[in-house]
This record gives sequence, C-alpha cells and structure tokens, in this order.
Amino acid sequence: MTFLGALGVSTGAVFVAEMGDKTQLVAMSLASRYRVGTVLLGIAVATVAVHGLSVLLAEILGAALPGDWISLVAGLAFLGFGAWTLRGDELTEADERRAAVRRAGPVFLTVATVFFLAELGDKTMLATVAVGADHAGTPLSWLAVWIGSTAGMVAADALGIALGMLLGKKLPERVIRIGAAALFFVAGLVMVWQGLGELLG
Repeated sequence: MTFLGALGVSTGAVFVAEMGDKTQLVAMSLASRYRVGTVLLGIAVATVAVHGLSVLLAEILGAALPGDWISLVAGLAFLGFGAWTLRGDELTEADERRAAVRRAGPVFLTVATVFFLAELGDKTMLATVAVGADHAGTPLSWLAVWIGSTAGMVAADALGIALGMLLGKKLPERVIRIGAAALFFVAGLVMVWQGLGELLG
C-alpha cells in the first residue's frame, strides 16, 4: 500500500477507535478545566510520543511475523476492538483523579502527562500497532501510520470536545459505540478474509 493509503487507514482506524473511548472522555474532562487549544496541543504531543512507541512495536512485529499472517492477526485484532468498543469504556477512578488534577506546573505539561498515562495500553494505541504491523515493509509506512494515528486521535478528541460543549457534555454514546464497533467488525472481517486468502492461496 502507498504512503497515502497507510496514512488514510491509520487516521480512520484511530479516529473510529477514539470515538467514545476512555481517553476521549479524559480529553473532554480536561477541556472543561483548561483552554481547549492547550488541551488539544497536550493531546497531540502525548499522542506523538505514545504512537511513536506503537509504530516501533509495529515495525518489530512486522519484521518478526510472516507477511501472510499479518493481515489475519491484524483483522482478528480489529474484531477484538469492535467487541471492546461495543462493550463501552468508562473512566476509572484513577482516570478521573488524573483528569481532575489542578495545575501543578504548566497546564500544557499537566495535560500531556495525564493524556500520555491514559493512552498507554489503550485501544487506540493497540489499533496503531495493528495498522502499523499490517503496513510494515511499505516504504515510510511507519511515518504514515505515525502521522495518521496522531491526526486521527486529535481530530476525534476535538470533535468529542466540540460535541460535548454543544450537547452539554452529553455525547450520544450508544450510537457512537455501535457505529464505531460496526466499522471495526467490517474492517476486521475484510482483513481476516484477505489474510486467509494469502495463507490458502
């Protein structure tokens, strides 16, 4: 796949994964305390760092796994993300405490740190690994996935913050969850089909 293809897939996958996700709820909570621009900048920097790690892990997995297995594994991961999305995500007490922390130094640093910690091991981080591994081997795919996943994350959180402000911090969570899960299931089934085709063909 081309650079632009990897960019588009990673942007879309992370955008969908972030809708209704725990880290989007953290972003909305932070935006209710601090300036939206500062929150989005902190999210962007934290995402660049976390998804940089994700892309590195994806490149390692891409090199370690046989090429014909990668689509199958990534597809199964997407089906898992669909189930995770359908189940829903809620802020834990630890997440709420982190998001409620008042300024302890520059606001930007506070937001970036809170978001970095919330994003570690989250669905969007794992989705980035899955997409990155599926595109490993394509020239500069790691860069495309890194840029795309960061753009998808910031766009989804900006949309969540805007909708939260517009709807009085009440997102239509059920609708978002079902729509996002459906997209993951469709993408996962397509990738599994492709992976099985490569294995059996």
